Amino acid sequence: MLSSNKLKKCRQEANMTVAELAAALAPTSGMDKDKAQVELKKMRSDIKNWENGLLKSKGLFKKRSSRECVEALATALNVTSQDLECWHASHKFCPMAPRKIRLVADLVRDRDVQDALDVLKFANKRAAVFVSQVLKSAIGSAAENEVDTDQLYISEIRVDEGGIRRGTRRWRPKDRGRAVSFTRLASHIFVSVDVEK
Repeated sequence: MLSSNKLKKCRQEANMTVAELAAALAPTSGMDKDKAQVELKKMRSDIKNWENGLLKSKGLFKKRSSRECVEALATALNVTSQDLECWHASHKFCPMAPRKIRLVADLVRDRDVQDALDVLKFANKRAAVFVSQVLKSAIGSAAENEVDTDQLYISEIRVDEGGIRRGTRRWRPKDRGRAVSFTRLASHIFVSVDVEK
């Protein structure tokens, strides 16, 4: 996945503006002038969105950067594709309340990967199992791209609310013949790992 902070940093180190980077990426062969201008304007807005991290936070998944886009950006900036990427994994609808998982997530935030796995192994919390599974999945994604896993650290860990779990709405008897409903919550766990610099 394209890292917005790394993209902005590499572009600033190369002393390129967003317009110059878009001009280096925009396809010009076989296009008339008006169509090329429209394509250049669209590419400029995509680069600004990538740098601001808007594509992942607003959920515009159809415009998410692909492998070809990352490689094209890397060649335009004269860096390797690993210099622009971070690796992530997620667990959607984890059967646990977000506040319980956030306690464990705070333990491993901004730690080295091996250190975080050691902490999670000896943490006496049920949520540690879920977080370690997601972390191992993110490490596997990085290892697939031939990254040295000893240099990885957790750049972002986030726990969002997943709503009420299906089939967990129950009723408890109360005084004077009343009944009170209670539910169990689900959560989404997101972990991103990155190479230390």
